[in-house]
Amino acid sequence: MKRGYKTLIIAITSAIFILIIIIALRAILPRELDDLSPEIRCNQDLIEKSQILWIIPLYNNHSIANDSEWCSKIKSLNKTLGMHGVYHNYKEFNSDKDIEYIKQGINAFEKCFNLKPNLFKAPQLALSNNNGVLLKSLDFSLKENFNQMLRKVYHCSDTGKFSNKFIDWI
Repeated sequence: MKRGYKTLIIAITSAIFILIIIIALRAILPRELDDLSPEIRCNQDLIEKSQILWIIPLYNNHSIANDSEWCSKIKSLNKTLGMHGVYHNYKEFNSDKDIEYIKQGINAFEKCFNLKPNLFKAPQLALSNNNGVLLKSLDFSLKENFNQMLRKVYHCSDTGKFSNKFIDWI
């Protein structure tokens, strides 16, 4: 019984320690904003307090490049920009895509910001192994579940697993 009690105490202490480290990292690492597009209303405060903006290049089949005023505004913020899917369909990258599909998003992103995206985060963080390999071959750095756990990640429509107010708290 004593050995089981010690093991339980060690497990609880370890879990609390890990939780404290995660909360501390979330407080100091750059904040992120998912789902940015001219087609999605987004609170300006969320844009301003986030250091990394995840852009949807072709949301609702509308290219971000068609809104030059929006592109200029976002670029002028001097934030880190990453590509968040191509169309941002539900679990869009859970099924395998080809290079032409991904290049549609890259082209819209480049036309909008005059910048080749090098960061990629799949919508709903759903990414097949084949898509991961393909994106890496295009020189993307992938942000996945671990990234999401260690950072405060807001959503323009407040549609994430947790509300933006809760994310601020933790």
